Amino acid sequence: MPRRIISCLALSAACLAPAVQAQELSSMQQCLLDAMNKENASLTIAEVRQQCTEKLREEDNQDVVKIDEVKEPGALTKRLQSEKVTEFDPYVLTPHRRNYLLPVWGTTDINTAPYQNFQGYEDSLEEYEAKLQLSFKVPINKESLLIEGDKLFFGFSMQSWWQVYASNISKPFRETNYQPEIFYTTPTGWHPFGTNTGLAIGVEHLSNGRSQELSRSWNRAYVQLVAEKGPFVFSLKPWIRFQEDEKSDPMQSSGDDNPDITDYVGDYEFTIAANIDDFEYTLNLRHAIETGRGSAEFNFTFPLWGKFIGYTSLFTGYGESLIDYNHKQTRFGVGIALNNVL
Repeated sequence: MPRRIISCLALSAACLAPAVQAQELSSMQQCLLDAMNKENASLTIAEVRQQCTEKLREEDNQDVVKIDEVKEPGALTKRLQSEKVTEFDPYVLTPHRRNYLLPVWGTTDINTAPYQNFQGYEDSLEEYEAKLQLSFKVPINKESLLIEGDKLFFGFSMQSWWQVYASNISKPFRETNYQPEIFYTTPTGWHPFGTNTGLAIGVEHLSNGRSQELSRSWNRAYVQLVAEKGPFVFSLKPWIRFQEDEKSDPMQSSGDDNPDITDYVGDYEFTIAANIDDFEYTLNLRHAIETGRGSAEFNFTFPLWGKFIGYTSLFTGYGESLIDYNHKQTRFGVGIALNNVL
């Protein structure tokens, strides 16, 4: 056997192709030794190295289902690729949904009904308030679980509605909604009409953290199908609510605070998003199959300076917040965001 092969067996990293360097060194050693013992003088060094590389890759991935490679990367794929760079960095929080602050968030009809038993509160609510959202996600697995490229995440989102202009009641936070969730994502390998598709399956809890008359909460499981092509992304997300026991008394601490919530908020949502030249457009539609109720929300973002993004939002329908789940209104606001959806 030529000295060149013997020198490779001395474990010089320069002898290993980049794809092989990720393998365990001992595994590569054994493969090269096996090739040498076969005494096949017709094989070149490059051919032996390639055979060992392919063999080790097959062994590492034998328990993982492989998915077809992604077609031309779209807007969502580019975001996910960017997130991978820092997703396990302890000093970086990966955004989940949009993080934003709307200093001005107006309504055509402020919901005063839930506060009728709070003296002085109902009449002092202002139709203009501030709204903010904080949202992040944390990947749980580094290696693929079932399918190549799949991920398991913990996510958390918080929305607050702040009566910052209501001086008569000390400018309280009128409502805060909390949304922890666990979800699994995977590419599908399905490319209809040249798109890339993915699937998400999750369980989430939604609550406003209040008690008795102001308490609102529900739990649901969902399946989300996402397709992308170029700057456009389409999403369909149906869900099933986990039913709770009925309350015999509204003042009970346990039981269902809002048994009819899906009649207003809906049974699924459909989303269209596009990011074109750093301008992002999103349309979110929710629909209740039995009642026909639901909502529509349109968001538009545009570059400002540094990390700040201009953000405008228009909402009409039911369920803008948990406390307002059965209250129909139209809302509009302007502010800033720290990240886009795409």
